[in-house]
Amino acid sequence: MKLQVINSPFNEEQVKLLNELLPNLTGEQKIWLNGYLSALLATIDTNVVEEAKLSVVPTTKSVTLLYGSQTGNSQGLAEKYAAALKANDVEVTVTSLAKFKPNNLKKITNLLLVVSTHGEGEPPDQAIQFYEFLHSKRAPKLEHLHFSVLALGDSSYEFFCKTGQDFDAQFEKLGATRIVPRTDCDVDYDEPAAKWFTDVQQALLEHTDTAIKTEQTQILEGDATYSRKNPYYAEVLENINLNGRGSEKETRHIELSIEGANFQFQPGDSIGILPENDETLVHALITALQFNPQAQVTVSDEAMQLKDALRKKLEITVLSKPLLQKISAFTVHKEFAKLCESSTAWKDYARGRDLVDIAEDFAPFTWDAQQFVDLLRKIPVRLYSIASSQLANSDEVHLTIGKVSYETNGRVRFGVCSGSVAGRVNIGDTLPIYVHKNPNFRLPEQADTPIIMIGAGTGVAPYRAFLEEREELGIEGKSWLIFGDQHFMTDFLYQTDWQRWLASGTLAQMDIAFSRDTDKKIYVQHKIEEKAQAFYEWLEQGAVIYVCGDKKSMAADVDQTIRHIIEQHGNKTPEEAKAYINDLKQQKRYQRDVY
Repeated sequence: MKLQVINSPFNEEQVKLLNELLPNLTGEQKIWLNGYLSALLATIDTNVVEEAKLSVVPTTKSVTLLYGSQTGNSQGLAEKYAAALKANDVEVTVTSLAKFKPNNLKKITNLLLVVSTHGEGEPPDQAIQFYEFLHSKRAPKLEHLHFSVLALGDSSYEFFCKTGQDFDAQFEKLGATRIVPRTDCDVDYDEPAAKWFTDVQQALLEHTDTAIKTEQTQILEGDATYSRKNPYYAEVLENINLNGRGSEKETRHIELSIEGANFQFQPGDSIGILPENDETLVHALITALQFNPQAQVTVSDEAMQLKDALRKKLEITVLSKPLLQKISAFTVHKEFAKLCESSTAWKDYARGRDLVDIAEDFAPFTWDAQQFVDLLRKIPVRLYSIASSQLANSDEVHLTIGKVSYETNGRVRFGVCSGSVAGRVNIGDTLPIYVHKNPNFRLPEQADTPIIMIGAGTGVAPYRAFLEEREELGIEGKSWLIFGDQHFMTDFLYQTDWQRWLASGTLAQMDIAFSRDTDKKIYVQHKIEEKAQAFYEWLEQGAVIYVCGDKKSMAADVDQTIRHIIEQHGNKTPEEAKAYINDLKQQKRYQRDVY
């Protein structure tokens, strides 16, 4: 802010001094000076005081906004909120937890944290180091700190929003004061997250003369582009089963037209698909509950028939603990009460089952149709890694979708989205989609940086995009693909693509692991172990590691193998290997897109 002589009560010399001083003040110093001048001028004419406030002292505060994100949701929200705060003259520093130096907690006054929970209550990769510091004996006392936490999660997991809850509790334990209470958000996080931010912003600005500017509404709602709330209906150009005859799997290669959508994406980003429930399953549920399918209900202020609400809007295939607890209020079934009371019985029952099972096993219920739909959350979007480069296919986007199919309790079940794509979506149909940015899974900025790509099954999808991009750019740097699946003959996804890139030099090296072709199951981590010396040499040469696929088994085993290689070939202790891994993550040299 620079003071102008026009309409100012100060002479030119005073204006010069003020303009030299103001740019060098911190946010806290400006706030203190504002209060000091207000008190000093209390006996002077009110109009003069107001003019002094508006012309001399900017009403500003300083905020540090941190995010811990695995798939990009927390980062996206943090950046939107930072822009909104800046629009209201708040000094904002926004950064990931991976880059934030924990000791800087002593230097800041206002902290906002947006953090997701990954897997079974674990912090996202970029938040682990900060999380461990804050819960260690090295964590400082934080009586000076004012904070608030926005926690993102998925209530279908047992430890819903645990990372955010842990941070919130630990900040309080260290003496910090909440600006506003923590908000826990489910997968449909837009409205509760916006409410949290509005409360935070009002609390931050309540002691200043700053009115919240209207621009924030546009920032919070996002651009007028396609999104979860406003998807683009993309025509299906191709729907091919990549697995050969006799395979135990069904993996679909989907090509969608995005001509005219003005999508912008990079390798590593995902496409969000808004799925619908199978009509057969919806009919079975309504029948079991003895409801009228044409009964009128309201979902998110929208009136519709029950059958449409259950097919298009609401999740009916996942049984979470919060949902079971809500249902318990509408039944007196003794066995259902036992199910909810046990810490393990509900998990055993819920695994693989859906609401049709509940309706058939624990009737009668006392709810009406509206009360029933009020218990349910919206159908979560399904995210699929983009398997194509926009440079190579400007009007198309390709996806790799593995069909989920299993049998439980005498009934065959299908994945909501994958079952639809495999069984009901034909060429010429449309799918509601949008681009989901993932800044945490990106090709290196330096084109000649070596890359190691590790994936099993559909986890290979983003690497097809990586190599297609590098081919278009003419990059022939060191690249190594380690891929695994069940059978060489039936499950070698995109085999001809890899062979072509190996021949052209776009792909320098490839190792494959097919677990069902030999008596001893061979997985991708075993291939990494076989090439341990070369793997470590690539790391020492600055290679970036990418891991995509199943978190619980594949990604966990790969992580353990990498740590062991660093210990063995780097002559490091377990603690030193852990620090090495943390450094890799901080430098964005160990990136994971796991689920």
